[in-house]
Amino acid sequence: MSFKRFEAEDLVISSDVVAAPLWSTNTPTLTTFYTSSTQPGGTSGQYYYNVYAEDVNTVGTATVQFAVAFGHKTGGGSLQYNSAVTEKSPTSTIYGQYRSLVLGDEESNFVFGDVSSSYFHVISVDRDRFKESLLPGTFNLELTNGSHTLHLTDNSADQTTQIYNDAGRVYQIVSGSNGAAYTGNGYSTSGSYGLFLPDVGTLIFNSLALEQTGVGSGGTGLGMTVTTTANTAGLNNRYLYNAIVAGGSFQLNSQETVPSQYVFTRIRNGEFNYSTNPSFITGSGDVRISNMINAPQTYITTVGMYNDNNELLAVAKLSRPLLKDFTKEALVRIKLDF
Repeated sequence: MSFKRFEAEDLVISSDVVAAPLWSTNTPTLTTFYTSSTQPGGTSGQYYYNVYAEDVNTVGTATVQFAVAFGHKTGGGSLQYNSAVTEKSPTSTIYGQYRSLVLGDEESNFVFGDVSSSYFHVISVDRDRFKESLLPGTFNLELTNGSHTLHLTDNSADQTTQIYNDAGRVYQIVSGSNGAAYTGNGYSTSGSYGLFLPDVGTLIFNSLALEQTGVGSGGTGLGMTVTTTANTAGLNNRYLYNAIVAGGSFQLNSQETVPSQYVFTRIRNGEFNYSTNPSFITGSGDVRISNMINAPQTYITTVGMYNDNNELLAVAKLSRPLLKDFTKEALVRIKLDF
């Protein structure tokens, strides 16, 4: 067996971005949506609805795909925790949670395009689904409310300068498809349709835009009902969920960076031309065929990688044997994914 030490220039670290379907159905588009029968009326339903691809009431293995919630700065649209303490309710808790996550403080307001709003709807993709991040340009969501239908996407294809906040990359949600607005900037009469935050798996929707029906710069509203009255048990989570179900199409992919190490095995013309295989050499160390003494031929089939203690760490198999003699050199590239 012959050994050769790898040099520093033989080792290269690289990474590849791998995209994959987001949903547990292993398809890029989700077309069926279910909630648990115990959630909408329960305590957790006041904060969010978990959405499944299968009927969780009959399929025990159904897993959460995403959650739908509604946040209001002063607690509108839900009952107060304590009637003696105003502006404190599940919706104000949701608002504060996402304000801290996205804006990083308790003073800033959400701005959608060029319009500020004190309330929003939000979709949070389940953490197991989106791996490292969501893939910009693959977001396509159809929302339907009565006679109104919206086709929404992120504006990653139109955005010329990358924008960041405390949640990472930020894109506007616009009327369009595959990362580009249909016309204009794709905004409604009340600003953009929301914020697409791929690094935290979150989509924050501008409820003002979903309420409107007027024509904006490339998009219309949905005419969706939104309850913002204080100390009122609204159904804002349900309103967005119903629009998703009626639209029937939610397309989105995940992405992750897979680090790789490339190992270049350089085989010079004077190396690895002899073999210790019994078919090549006798037990006493002599070459069995005299013609092979000065003109040997071997076939490289495997590259083994060892540590300094000669312990085998990995094996790379060639797709076919590689002929080697004194007139040939070879370069074998090995890729190790982590």
